Amino acid sequence: MKESRNRTIFLSDCQSFYTSIEKADDPKYQHKPLVVAGDPALRSGIILAACPLAKKYGISTAERLGEAVKKCPDLIIVRPRMQHYIDVSLKITEIYNEYTDLVEVFSIDEQFLDMSGSLSLFGDPVSIASEIQQKVLAQTGVWIRIGISSNKMLAKTATDIWAKKNDSGIFLLPTSDIAALLWPQPVRLMFGIGSRMERHLEKLGLHTIGDIARTPLPRLQDRFRSHFGKQSDIQAEVIWRTANGIDHSPVKPETFNTPPKSIGHMMTLPRDYLQPAEVETILLELTEEVCRDARRKGYMGSVVTVHCICSPYEAPTGFSRQMKIPDPTNHTQKVYETVKKIFYTFWNHMPVKRAGVTLSGLVDDQLYQLDFFEDQERSRALEKVTDTLKDRYGQSIIMRASSLTDAGQAMERSIKIGGHYK
Repeated sequence: MKESRNRTIFLSDCQSFYTSIEKADDPKYQHKPLVVAGDPALRSGIILAACPLAKKYGISTAERLGEAVKKCPDLIIVRPRMQHYIDVSLKITEIYNEYTDLVEVFSIDEQFLDMSGSLSLFGDPVSIASEIQQKVLAQTGVWIRIGISSNKMLAKTATDIWAKKNDSGIFLLPTSDIAALLWPQPVRLMFGIGSRMERHLEKLGLHTIGDIARTPLPRLQDRFRSHFGKQSDIQAEVIWRTANGIDHSPVKPETFNTPPKSIGHMMTLPRDYLQPAEVETILLELTEEVCRDARRKGYMGSVVTVHCICSPYEAPTGFSRQMKIPDPTNHTQKVYETVKKIFYTFWNHMPVKRAGVTLSGLVDDQLYQLDFFEDQERSRALEKVTDTLKDRYGQSIIMRASSLTDAGQAMERSIKIGGHYK
């Protein structure tokens, strides 16, 4: 199959997304070094985002906040507002949808746009990119960088290597210029290559992207097999195709709308839990979250999986085991009984530091087996009421008594999204 050369794909990236939003919302931060991180009151945690001014002090994402403050004592620290960031991201998606209906969310701050059918309406790719860039800036205060090429991988490459570093924030990488522009770049700049793989490639004498691209695929696979083992042919081909700018994948707006294969939640505990009652509290909270998600999405599951990681930290133990239940369900208590059965079957009574519950084998929740010994309609109606209350007033509006004990984490999790404050 030949690579399509008549597509026009954008990869837009929001510069320092979280900090850009905070500066747009509060102009007094505009010309000050700012990070979004942990708990400003305690001056602790991990940095989620650093603005360009903060980065000039050597501050980077994932750095400990205490270390960052040492580098820049005047650093402005803002607690994350994840729900607000999500709302702004959705607003940016709406702007993109004014130009094309083919928009694929890659992350909260990166999105692919297939502009192939839009050029006749809006003009040349660079002009469109500039117009979108200015519109996003005017409506959200966020500066976006846009890489343009004939496929998703090259558009991502154009953004990361060039658009993020030039003043305009826009870069067009034609397929015809791959050899001249992309191949001289060091392998560490290639999409999908981390520091560990970079070291392996350099041991193989592959120092630039062109070194990989110009190596015949069978030869590259031979070298990978001798270095990594027999099962490395696919890995070699992926890297070779990336170096040659080959990517046939379409921009899929429905990427996040495809039916899930499973619904699960994991939790790292604030301390080691050793008492069975404490662990049961966490397992019940996780089960409740999973079943609520399943009901909201319209699914029931027939396979329950429990994940558990135990101390000690230097040599952790644990398990991930599943059990099939007779009839699919999203009823919290039913799933919880199975969760407990799995947990106590495999738990080695070591302190629990991380736990998770997953529901899989999903089916439509309108197709359920009637039970002569249980009033399922009453149970479904009761859970629907509690779900509605939580949707309207927040997760903490109603919770189990066990969640109010020292072991409970439901209250803390209710004010977070993905482990970060809303």
